[in-house]
Amino acid sequence: MSALKLYNSLKRTKEEFIPVDPEHVRIYACGPTVYSYAHIGNARMAVVFDLLARLLRLQFPQVTYASNITDVEDKIITASRETGEPIDQLTRRYEAIYNADMAALGVEPPDVQPRATDHISEMIALNEALIGRGYAYAADGHVLFSVPSFPAYGGLSGRSRDDQIAGARVEVAPYKKDPADFVLWKPSTPDQPGWDSPWGRGRPGWHIECSAMAEKHLGLPFDIHGGGADLKFPHHENEIAQSCCAHGHENDLSAFAKMWVHNGFVTVEGEKMSKSIGNVVLAHDLLAEGIKGEAIRFALLSGHYRQPLDWTQDGLAQAKRTLDRFYQILLQLKDVPLVAVEIPQGVLEALNDDLNTPKAYAELNALAREAAELKTPEAKTKLLAAGSLMGFLREDPAIWLGYGSGSDDAQIDALVKARTEAKAARDFALADKLRAELQELGIVVEDTPNGPKWRRA
Repeated sequence: MSALKLYNSLKRTKEEFIPVDPEHVRIYACGPTVYSYAHIGNARMAVVFDLLARLLRLQFPQVTYASNITDVEDKIITASRETGEPIDQLTRRYEAIYNADMAALGVEPPDVQPRATDHISEMIALNEALIGRGYAYAADGHVLFSVPSFPAYGGLSGRSRDDQIAGARVEVAPYKKDPADFVLWKPSTPDQPGWDSPWGRGRPGWHIECSAMAEKHLGLPFDIHGGGADLKFPHHENEIAQSCCAHGHENDLSAFAKMWVHNGFVTVEGEKMSKSIGNVVLAHDLLAEGIKGEAIRFALLSGHYRQPLDWTQDGLAQAKRTLDRFYQILLQLKDVPLVAVEIPQGVLEALNDDLNTPKAYAELNALAREAAELKTPEAKTKLLAAGSLMGFLREDPAIWLGYGSGSDDAQIDALVKARTEAKAARDFALADKLRAELQELGIVVEDTPNGPKWRRA
């Protein structure tokens, strides 16, 4: 089997993954800020890193995957104020919804899912270390990172200092020594969440949260850090600055995380997702509409993770059709037993090549054709094994395809029987009427040599 290679954003090249400790691989991905539902871009990150964790677990003895919950942030405060829902209740509710939605997409729970509010003491300690080493300063109840004090700042994004200021929505404030400086700690008003600190009652800046949580649960340096491409600057850039400078590794940007992995942006029908346009697609809404989680996952992995992905209705429909075809084959082979097999090499080779899911999909299609043709236990099990690695083919084929399994089965059976009797009596007008009634119920009737079969569309 070929070695796993990943594109390292820090070095801007694809390289072989060599873990810090071959016995224990440690990865971190920035999780959601829980004040609303996750959109399809958030879901892409969760699905991509779930796939990476699955692949790593196949090849290394132990993997710890951490992905955080941001439960203290200005957007959360705003949402709480607008809805009247207490912050703790709001964040716990959306955390539960996020986890349920991602589970429906086949995302396995991370090994560690730390909440920011459980790590305030670690954040305060990081701030104190940065102040002590001359990389941060306190001013008017704030703590700020001094960007000019760290010449290597910008090493991940490749931005010049002028680009950094122009490209970020930097706050112009009298307590800043430099416009590029960013907040590590900020004061809280009485109606805002806050914690006691050496600089007064306040709350952490967003960037310091992940630095503290990653260090506590994974140790430094850990193997892989990542998230969406939109986080590369300034969030991930700031994480590197904080963590490297706090521990005396100013000249080694990999002293925090050895590799950085970023998935590409998601557009919708060719346009950027935007509330103003009204085209934000929520994973929760798709699931509520009855769209199967596996189909959403299949569509999200249909393009290479590093490339932009255009989310379209046609693409989602194609994903569902492809999975329907796989499940039809598995239904035809329902009486074929399973045997012990290894993960097919073609799929592993594709995924080990920087998670090349389009190539892995081609291999899946080849395995499906082989299973349909050979009808052997080995061919069937190989298809299932490859699908399972990628998070697919987890359902009972009959249930996926809609054959039965509903409270109205008896009513549908009666309509199908009546249609069959009408056809036998050559009352085709009645047969067509009954078929139309079934279609209104979302039922597809298939006439086979062994009689009619029905399934839910």
